[in-house]
Amino acid sequence: MPDALFSDPRLAALYDVFDSDRGDLPAYLAIVESLRPERIIDVGCGTGTFAALLAERGYTVVGADPAGASLDVARGKSAAVTWVHAGADELPEVGADLALMTGNVAQVFVTDEEWAGALRGIRGALRDGGHLVFEARRPEFRGWEEWAHEPIFDEESGVERRFTLGAVDLPLVSFRYEYHFDADGATLTSESTLRFRSREEIEESLRTAGFEVLEVRDAPDRPGRENVFIATTLP
Repeated sequence: MPDALFSDPRLAALYDVFDSDRGDLPAYLAIVESLRPERIIDVGCGTGTFAALLAERGYTVVGADPAGASLDVARGKSAAVTWVHAGADELPEVGADLALMTGNVAQVFVTDEEWAGALRGIRGALRDGGHLVFEARRPEFRGWEEWAHEPIFDEESGVERRFTLGAVDLPLVSFRYEYHFDADGATLTSESTLRFRSREEIEESLRTAGFEVLEVRDAPDRPGRENVFIATTLP
């Protein structure tokens, strides 16, 4: 079940307010252009920022997400994208040339079964010879130690967001966001957990799911912190 941050309508409407910095997208656009796909599926598209950008560039895009509230926001960004209410393990067989998972999407699958199911679903959505591109944070960097920050207040919405780091029980790291609404005094909470897999673990899981790893890159916007995987489907 998607976290409240994505599935609660009041919180999904705030996602772009507090997380509007998408400095990772230029690097992904460069990868997309180098692979020259025609049909792209954005897995875990969230509020649809990248899917809408790809559609503006002329690509045929399917944006899929299990959180209906996030998709409601996404639909307002582009009528050119085919928006699909689906998790990674239930994607339609669209014969995509390229599947993408940006941000933390690849790390929300906390069990081996969930991750294997996601990879099978993505493989089924791709044509033979299609590509999968995604990122995963390097556990050895211990990025969660930098996550704690002061509360953020957005004047336009009248909402304050507070972050709390929860349990760190590797490979799992949990955290919580609290949103306080000045308008009615409501406080809504979203609990999240990410799984930090090693490069070797991810490469093995890709091979098991029918992919060949072509390249593992450093994330140019966050050097030393993440691995960007580029894989292709095997016959």
